[in-house]
Amino acid sequence: MLPMWAIWLIVSGVFFLGEIFTISFLLFWPGVGAFLAFLTSLIVPENLVAQILIFVVSTIIMVLFTKPLVNKLFKNKDNTSMNNSAVLGKKGIIIKKIDNSNPVGQVKVNGELWSAIKSEKDKSINVGESVIIEKIDGVKLLVRKP
Repeated sequence: MLPMWAIWLIVSGVFFLGEIFTISFLLFWPGVGAFLAFLTSLIVPENLVAQILIFVVSTIIMVLFTKPLVNKLFKNKDNTSMNNSAVLGKKGIIIKKIDNSNPVGQVKVNGELWSAIKSEKDKSINVGESVIIEKIDGVKLLVRKP
């Protein structure tokens, strides 16, 4: 059987690995708690109750006190939309022509370059023309003339 210090180290690693694949920043705290339990198991290897207590208490304390602090520090203060739907309905300028022979062009919206496809009703959209963003289709914007 594995020694307790190895088990705590594996548990900590699993939590940290899980944190890499999530965006919640919640698995980090039990990872730290498991690491603290690992350190405790090196100091008092025979006291499993102390190790579990360190894990549980440190995790609860970190979740209760540091999670709200992190949320406060990284809060979006100006309420700016942080997703791609922020460009819907906006005006853009065509940078690369879109027509039937070249179905994917480029449009500049809010200072960013996007791949763009034209709506069915437009025959072609030339460089420099203004467009309205109707929809996001994968990584391309569906645009139309105003």
